[in-house]
Amino acid sequence: QVHLVESGGGLVQPGGSLRLSCVGSGFSFPMSAMSWHRQVPGKEREWVAEIGSVIGVTNYADSVKGRFTITRDDGKNTVYLQMNSLKPEDTAVYYCRNIVTGSWGQGTQVTVSS
Repeated sequence: QVHLVESGGGLVQPGGSLRLSCVGSGFSFPMSAMSWHRQVPGKEREWVAEIGSVIGVTNYADSVKGRFTITRDDGKNTVYLQMNSLKPEDTAVYYCRNIVTGSWGQGTQVTVSS
């Protein structure tokens, strides 16, 4: 059974940084492209970034390009989202997703506020 567990969310001031982690199990992590998404109450879930398998090609939403970095450690079955220069509009629940199976984690709350 595919299982994804996010962690690393919290409260941070504008301009600050956070690193989110997502540990996967129940599937071949090295062969799976992974992505991060976020959702604000009342709005649709928004794609943030993705990373391919093997070579690890990355893509980012324009709203986070240059501030967020997605990486993966296949030895730890983990995908990361390093978030720098955070803005209040980055406040959301962040989810990771296995692009191959379509499975989602439970999400982790990120709040950017002074």
